[in-house]
Amino acid sequence: MYIQAITLFPEVFAAITEFGVTARALQRGLWQFNAVNPRTFADNPLGYIDDRPFGGGPGMIMMAPPLQAAIDDAKARQPQSRLIYMSPQGTPLQHVQVSQLAQESGLIVLCGRYEGIDERVLQSNDITEIAVGDFVVSGGELPAMMLMDAVLRLLPGVLGDSQSAAQDSFADGLLDCPHYTRPIEFQNAVVPEILRGGNHALIARWRLKQSLMRTLTRRADLLADRRLTPEESGLLREIREEMQKEQDNPMINRKSES
Repeated sequence: MYIQAITLFPEVFAAITEFGVTARALQRGLWQFNAVNPRTFADNPLGYIDDRPFGGGPGMIMMAPPLQAAIDDAKARQPQSRLIYMSPQGTPLQHVQVSQLAQESGLIVLCGRYEGIDERVLQSNDITEIAVGDFVVSGGELPAMMLMDAVLRLLPGVLGDSQSAAQDSFADGLLDCPHYTRPIEFQNAVVPEILRGGNHALIARWRLKQSLMRTLTRRADLLADRRLTPEESGLLREIREEMQKEQDNPMINRKSES
């Protein structure tokens, strides 16, 4: 996959190109990266690419001509690339969309700054606007790297264990279960015995039940449209019964299933 970032701060992307699994994948040729700086296409000696907004108001707006020239430059390198604009006004990023983007041959990620970009850039290009949450940051670089990392880890060979991504939260529509490693006891908390027993069928059931419990209590909306398997339905009944018993008798200390 060929990923390009249109950014005023190409150096920022060292966080994803020089560190961690994404950097190792880049070194192995599993993906390619290119940064295009709009200042390269500024029509003034000082490289200004922003100006005051028409109609007044605070802040500055990124100008259309240098941004469009940067987009055209990136498209010339990889014409089939999907063009994305990181924006709090975009569609919230979810795992399903990440999986779809991982199938693309290339991505061009436009990183805005200041108060935003000239609207005509959005109107004259086929751009997918994506948000990483209902909040605002100083620029699109951090959201862009979040998007890139999420996409790249789904590419074959990027992760050391191909099952890692498959077992993450949202991969199967549920939140992930709790995980433990050595030592067995830490600050008076002990790893659940069932995880130490070696019965893989019981471990799988425990993990599924924990995933369902976390999803029910933290993100019940994920269960609303989910087509439950018979096992999931049965485990959810158990969970609700246990929660009801605890509610009826607050003195009951709920313990992890063993």
